[in-house]
Amino acid sequence: MAKSAVVFVANGCEPVEVTAPVDVLRRGGVDVVLAAVSDDLTVRAAQAVTLQADAPLSTLDLTQFDIAIVPGDSVGVDNLGKSARVVAELTRRMEAGEYVAAICAGPMVLANAGLLTGRKAVCYPGCEEGWPAGVYQAGKDVFVDGNLITATGPGTALPFGIQILRTLEGDKVADEVASGMLLK
Repeated sequence: MAKSAVVFVANGCEPVEVTAPVDVLRRGGVDVVLAAVSDDLTVRAAQAVTLQADAPLSTLDLTQFDIAIVPGDSVGVDNLGKSARVVAELTRRMEAGEYVAAICAGPMVLANAGLLTGRKAVCYPGCEEGWPAGVYQAGKDVFVDGNLITATGPGTALPFGIQILRTLEGDKVADEVASGMLLK
């Protein structure tokens, strides 16, 4: 059975942090659903990029996904953080030890919900202000702490996607996709 991922998307999200991991995951055989936090499937991302979501968040059974992914950009993160359903699902997953991935400012949604206490993570530089002591891992681009995968920003979106794929499908599939994308 194919692994599956849900990517939460909201107006203002960083398009590279959505499209790069989705591309990697789909190349690796993972079923990916872009879930719009509103009922409008047209998402006006940052940099005047329009994304088309696959389904409204309200229609999905989020427990059926192997991982939930949170893209960044401060406006998108603010909009994701206002979604009670996103926060509830991230809380459920973190408490259950299920996979969560967040990039750039995305880990702020987790931090604001109190989900990073006792964890280790990275984010876009400066977004870690106010995090509990010891959580931020300076100098790392992509960081894995058990069920939590985090990355620093748009420039790490492909390695972030590869790490998610590695977590879901193993080294062989991740290495094959990375090799085909000329990532070393």
